[in-house]
Amino acid sequence: MTVRRITTHRIQAMKDRGEPIPMVTAYDYTAARLADNAGIPIILVGDSMGMVVLGYDTTIQVTVDDIVRATSAVARGAHRPLIVADMPFMSYQVDARTALRNAGRLVQEGGAQAVKLEGGQSAVPTIGRLSDAGVAVMGHIGLTPQSVHQLGGYRIQGKTERSARQLVEDALAIEDAGAFALVLELIPAELARDITSRLRIPTIGIGAGVHTDGQVQVLHDMLGLSLDHTPKHAGHYAALAPIIEDALRRYADDVRERKFPTDSHSFFADESRVTSSVTSVERDERETDGQ
Repeated sequence: MTVRRITTHRIQAMKDRGEPIPMVTAYDYTAARLADNAGIPIILVGDSMGMVVLGYDTTIQVTVDDIVRATSAVARGAHRPLIVADMPFMSYQVDARTALRNAGRLVQEGGAQAVKLEGGQSAVPTIGRLSDAGVAVMGHIGLTPQSVHQLGGYRIQGKTERSARQLVEDALAIEDAGAFALVLELIPAELARDITSRLRIPTIGIGAGVHTDGQVQVLHDMLGLSLDHTPKHAGHYAALAPIIEDALRRYADDVRERKFPTDSHSFFADESRVTSSVTSVERDERETDGQ
């Protein structure tokens, strides 16, 4: 049976029905399959991969090639969710022609159904040009990580009346330019509620409170895979890092003590040897249990 992929129209319908929209990042085939199986409607192939996968200090070093490769892996693993690919730093800021070429790569080579780019008024012409060319665009305002050096760090945005008013104007302009959704990152909850109430398109929050139409989380943060700082706004749904470390230590100990591999993990010219060896081990265990 053919699986129907979620479209931007279905995401809009979720907002219209008042149905909250969960969104999560993924950067590889396995994570994408898990997100698909869990019923996540939108997967973001985020440039956050620079920090949680590639080991950079910021997202700025991520390239178009990085996102294309990750998106193609995600597209092979997730057949139902809408896949949104981040446009990396300087892949769309130079001019509209560059933006079109790079967005085209993310869609054609990567298999994304939409792209996401950061910025307010300055990004509006590019959003309009991409939308006119048939590319589905998700906007992103508030804290824009690609501008972290200009912003002076990962700081809450829109705290003053002037900056809040600017974000409202940015949001309305981005909607008018043709974006199908808008990420609101690290802004006061009251401002996020105001913006969400003014827009026809869905808002997706991260560190923006409870009144957005949806939420997005970085996979490594929510699963407890991050080894360093976990942001305040991250949901905590598992603590996998210590579990994985423990498994790796036990594996290493078994190898050092020659407990792994055993005959049951090995191959022989005479495969009956495997059966007899395993049977012998099981018999010894039963006899030990009976003592």
